[in-house]
Amino acid sequence: MHRLNNRRKLVVLILLAGLLSTACSERVIIGSSKDIPDGKASSSSAVSTTNTTSSSEPTPEFTAEIKKINWKDCVGDVADQSQLKNQCGRLEVPFDYDDPSIGSFKLFLIKKPASDQTNRIGSMLVNPGGPGFGGSSVAKDAQYYFSDELLQRFDIIGWDPRGTGDTTPAVDCIDQYDEYFGMDSPPDTPQEKQAIVDASQKFNDQCVKNSGKILPYISTRSTAQDMDSIRRALGEEKISYFGFSYGSELGATWVTMFPNTVRAAVLDGASDPNATSLDQGLAQAKGFEMQLDSFLAKCSARKSCAFHNNGNSAEALDKLLLQIDLQPLVVAADRTPVTQGVMFTALAQSMYSDSLWPKLETALADAAKGDGAGLLELNDEYYQRKPNGTYGNELEAFIAISCLDDPGPIGIEAVDAQIPIFTKAAKRFGPGFGYGYSCALWPVKQAKKVVVTGKGAGPVIVIGTTGDPATPIESSRNAAKALEQGIFLTVKADQHTGYGVNSCVVDAVDKYLIELVAPPNGKVCE
Repeated sequence: MHRLNNRRKLVVLILLAGLLSTACSERVIIGSSKDIPDGKASSSSAVSTTNTTSSSEPTPEFTAEIKKINWKDCVGDVADQSQLKNQCGRLEVPFDYDDPSIGSFKLFLIKKPASDQTNRIGSMLVNPGGPGFGGSSVAKDAQYYFSDELLQRFDIIGWDPRGTGDTTPAVDCIDQYDEYFGMDSPPDTPQEKQAIVDASQKFNDQCVKNSGKILPYISTRSTAQDMDSIRRALGEEKISYFGFSYGSELGATWVTMFPNTVRAAVLDGASDPNATSLDQGLAQAKGFEMQLDSFLAKCSARKSCAFHNNGNSAEALDKLLLQIDLQPLVVAADRTPVTQGVMFTALAQSMYSDSLWPKLETALADAAKGDGAGLLELNDEYYQRKPNGTYGNELEAFIAISCLDDPGPIGIEAVDAQIPIFTKAAKRFGPGFGYGYSCALWPVKQAKKVVVTGKGAGPVIVIGTTGDPATPIESSRNAAKALEQGIFLTVKADQHTGYGVNSCVVDAVDKYLIELVAPPNGKVCE
C-alpha cells in the first residue's frame, strides 16, 4: 500500500469567533432567511439575494449550453516518465443558474490524469475543505492526499470553487490581517468589545467595496450546481467525489441535489447537517477544548515535554493566558503583538493534529519566558501567511461563504446572548467562539437552503475521527445518519479527518471507490 506523505494538507479554516468570524466554521446549511436589522448593516451594504427557501428535492439539471473545458498542460508542471502531465483548464458557469444573464465565473481546474489509462474508471472530483480553499491544489499534489491505487484508476479533478483561489472573479476584502485578527479576544472591557465590532464592520465594508458583485452568488448550494456543470463538461453520466472537512458538507449538498449523477462519494470529517449553528459551534468549542485537555494531560505526564511545569501544564497554561492578556508579547515592531486572541489561534492551529503538539510545547515554554515568536508563527500558519508577509484570499472567502450559507444570530445583541452558553461549554475556547460579529452584521441575505438527505444517491461513506476537534465524531456520525444510505467509518486518531491514518481506512475507502463495495456500517479502524 502507498504510504501517504505527512505533507498532505486536509484543511478547514476554523476561525475563533472572537477574531472576527461566526460561532462555528464547519458551516451547515440550516436556518431561515434573516434580514440585517435596521441600523446594523453598513451604509455600503446594498447587496441582496432572493429570500431563502429550503428543499430536499433533487434540483433539476441546468439545461443551458454545456461549456467545454479547454485542457492544456499546466505551466511549469514536471512529471516523471511514468506519469502524464497535469492539465489545467477553465469552465465558465453563471453567477445565478436561474438567470445566467447576470454574469459568470470562470472556474480554474486541474486534472491529474489516471496513471493507468487502460484501466481508468473515470473522474473523481475533490475538495480539501474551507469553505474558501481552492481545490485545484488537491489535484496538483494528489500524491499527498490519495493512495497509488486511486491515482492509477481515477482522473483527479480539483477546482477552485466560485469566489476562491484562481477562479475569477474571487473574493478580495483586505490585504493585511493583523489589524483585524491580532486584537485582544475575548474582550475584557466594553472598549475592547467595541473594537471587535468595529473591526468586523470594517471588514464587511471592505468586502462589499471590493467584491460586492459576487457576494450573493458564492454559496455552497451554487458550488454544488457547479459540480454538476463540471461533470457534464467532462461528459460523464455519473462521477465520483472525495471531500475533506467542509468538502463533506459540499458533497452532502451535491448528493442531495444531484443523486442520479453520483457514482460514489466519500465525506471525510463531516459536520452534522441537522444541527443548528449554535449546536454546531458548541460542538466545535467542546471538541477543541477536549483536544487541548488531552494535549495538556499528555504533556503533564511526560517530563520531556517542554511545557511540563512539574506536571502542572494546565495550570501553567491558564497562568500564561492571564499574563498575555495583561501584557501581550511583542515579537516585531511591524507585527501584531501576541495577544490572548493570537494565543488562542495558535492553540487552535495546534489541535488539528498531534503532530503539531511538539511545536506547541516549545512555543508555550518560550512564551512563558517572554518570547512569543513560536505562538505568532503558529498563528501565521493558521491564517496561511506567506513568507513575504502576504496572504491568499482563503480567509475572506471563508467568511463570505459561511455568512451567506448560515449567518447564525443576527445583530450584536443576539450574539452577546449566546456568549454565556459558549463559556459554560468550554472554559478556555468557549468565549472566543462566542464573540463574533462579522456574520451578525453581514450585508447579504442568506442563500437558499438545501436539506441534506442523500435520497437516491446510494451508499455514501462518512469518516469520523475520534480525536477530531473541528468536526467531532458525533457530528460526523450524525452526518452519516442524515444520509439515506450513509455508511459510517470510525478512525481512531488525534487529528482532523481520517483517510490516510492507517491501511484499514485506506483499504476500505479504496475498495469502495474502485469496486463500489462499501464497508459495513460502523466499521472501526484502530
